[in-house]
Amino acid sequence: MRSKIRSMLVFTLILLLSLSGFSGIGLAESADSSATAHLDIDQSSEKSVTVIVELEEVSVLEAKQQGQNQSKQQLESERERVIAAVEQAAASSEVNQEYDHVFSGFSLEVQQNELPAVLDVEGIKAVYPNETYEAENQAELLDPESFSPAMMDSAPFIGADEAWESGYTGEGITVAVLDTGVDYTHPDLAHAFRDYKGWDFVDNDNDPQETPVGDPRGGSTNHGTHVAGTIAANGQIKGVAPDASLLAYRVLGPGGSGTTQNVIAGIERAVEDGADIMNLSLGNTTNNPDFATSIALDNAMADGVVAVSSNGNSGPDNWTVGSPGTSREAISVGATQLPYDLYNADIFTSEGVSYPSAKVMGFPDAEDLLALNEGEFEFAHAGLGAPADFEGTDFEGKIALISRGEFAFADKAVNAAAAGAVGVVMYNNVAGEIPEIPGMALPTIRTTQADGAVLLSELEAGNNTISFNIEFDRAVGETMASFSSRGPAMDTWMIKPDVSAPGVSIVSTIPTHNAAAPHGYASNSGTSMSAPHVAGAAALILEANPDWSVDFVKAALMNTAENLYDADGNLYPHNSQGTGSIRVLDAINAEVLVTPGSHSFGIFEKDNGREVERQSFTVNNLSNERKRYSIEFTGHQGIKVQTSNNLQVQPGKTQKLNFGVQVDTSNLEPGYYEGTFLLSDGAQTIEVPTILFVQQPDYPLLNSLSLGLAGGNLVGTVQVPGGADTFNLRIRDAATGELLTETAFAENLSPGMHSFSWDMTIDGAPLTPRGYQINAYATSGDTEFELPGGVLTITPE
Repeated sequence: MRSKIRSMLVFTLILLLSLSGFSGIGLAESADSSATAHLDIDQSSEKSVTVIVELEEVSVLEAKQQGQNQSKQQLESERERVIAAVEQAAASSEVNQEYDHVFSGFSLEVQQNELPAVLDVEGIKAVYPNETYEAENQAELLDPESFSPAMMDSAPFIGADEAWESGYTGEGITVAVLDTGVDYTHPDLAHAFRDYKGWDFVDNDNDPQETPVGDPRGGSTNHGTHVAGTIAANGQIKGVAPDASLLAYRVLGPGGSGTTQNVIAGIERAVEDGADIMNLSLGNTTNNPDFATSIALDNAMADGVVAVSSNGNSGPDNWTVGSPGTSREAISVGATQLPYDLYNADIFTSEGVSYPSAKVMGFPDAEDLLALNEGEFEFAHAGLGAPADFEGTDFEGKIALISRGEFAFADKAVNAAAAGAVGVVMYNNVAGEIPEIPGMALPTIRTTQADGAVLLSELEAGNNTISFNIEFDRAVGETMASFSSRGPAMDTWMIKPDVSAPGVSIVSTIPTHNAAAPHGYASNSGTSMSAPHVAGAAALILEANPDWSVDFVKAALMNTAENLYDADGNLYPHNSQGTGSIRVLDAINAEVLVTPGSHSFGIFEKDNGREVERQSFTVNNLSNERKRYSIEFTGHQGIKVQTSNNLQVQPGKTQKLNFGVQVDTSNLEPGYYEGTFLLSDGAQTIEVPTILFVQQPDYPLLNSLSLGLAGGNLVGTVQVPGGADTFNLRIRDAATGELLTETAFAENLSPGMHSFSWDMTIDGAPLTPRGYQINAYATSGDTEFELPGGVLTITPE
């Protein structure tokens, strides 16, 4: 039977290399040069790849930070010399973008087998993969009559309305949106744009409009317009900073995908165009603070541009933060869910059958959810929940049983609603629980893979009716979204995110591409939605305090954030929430700022005895009154902090607070420890979170698994943070979890990013129609680790 590949869950590629297993140079110096390759190289392949080349000659901003003189002309001369040498060493090479302001280097297309020669060129510091950055484009479209025009609840919840009442609306502040473009004709956004609207790095022109419907290169986009509306809409809905000005930089093209070379170009252009703030609601899954985009953002911050980045949507496990959220200096933002009501759920299909994992996943409103209690429903299997999966079966008034996998949960519920279903039961396709996804288009109940298999067996036995018992449990305050990526960042061991903000079911503007009906709106969820809340808040803070540095803006947001607790009342770890959820007016009115707003003491590795790490932070008294602070440290009793018990700071002055952290590693179990500095003047307490590690951090063996298709093979990359003894791909039946084959074997992997390939055969035979779960598996000593990837679906042609 002929078959075809329908789609994959993950297309986020760091670098597509058609290899057999692992090979090449990975995060290592070449034999004859100090240049570092941050990617695998297949030295036998003539296929071209695009890479980012960093020069030893520093950028304009980097030189400025180091107190050196660096002109664009001087840097251009050195760059041209290096490019000429590269062209001499690699005949296939072709330069695409050139950078000098926030990053020193250029993007280069070159054959893989010529990359080692590029690494040998004098003046090259490092070569990075041209990573793919993604903007999630799943949105619940809203009829103009179906939403409240008050910018929903999120802007008022963080105190934006209080800032407006105090006279701060973002006027005079320019925010750059690096995204899929922005519909600057939208009636709620037109006020924020001037004649110069930004730049389109996809089509290389001055029209940074969203990708329209019908673009032959890929799907239409709306992500950047949604982000822009959250920042500065001022019409039927109101953004956080409704009078701020906007600049749009289209760095993500059709389908919402783009690459490092355009993201860096966008950062550079935004800085040179005079933006006060830039928002990057984009990212990949690479947890590395030293990739090119993170370096560019660090330099932008050092030049006085407030950079705000989403933390990623790969939570809730630790170490899932992705670049550029890993930046040392930029403000990385996690996503929260606004207060909501919690419900319990039971499922009944026939006597003697139970579903202990059943829980409420999400719903449009409580009335629709509780309506599932009213009687008995027929249910039918809708596969993965794609539109085609509903064809040929009547779902009108029924419950759709849908498997996790391949595409967004929200889209599955939208497709079920379009087919006439009144509810969804979503079952997992891997071990573990499905996360909560508030604001689903239909009331949705979630189960584990095991309970999903029971439901399928009930259908096979002819038991096709289902009933529910859903009851109110309790009200829950603001909580972290389960999808929000967690820190810490690799290598720097920094707490990430820095702060959090609403990112669940956020209503904002989207393009309609219809001049007769221009008011488009959608509800979207993600850290892409939380970051623009912070960018808008930064605009209000800068308007109120125009002389504040980027460090002060960041510290004001961090020092005044509110702690977040989970549904059971437990305080979230620092690496889940950062310092907490932002509160705009408190940040504006902050009189004392502690910089930096969080600390990492790194790794304590002595086998025996005490180890001491000394650091400091600065207390900045911006008021006209003397401030006297008592200082307390809370944390594990095995960690001793040595510092003064009090601190006095004169009005308008700064005071450095020195402290030492003493850890007796012989009396502490290996692992992650956190603590908090409490600075109190009697009326107000500033909290400064800290983390440290005893022995090597507990990062996973594998991270940042990315998959794609190239040359008839499934190819991809995976990050191996600390190296591994063995690696392979595990191919499972997506419906049952049965292990079908293992492939792409490799041994003795060094730390870094590695590439792999699978020819998509099992025992030499082509894949037959079904869903294939692609997982990565590694061992190190006695430790085993399996990382879920995407689902590859083969359907009959």
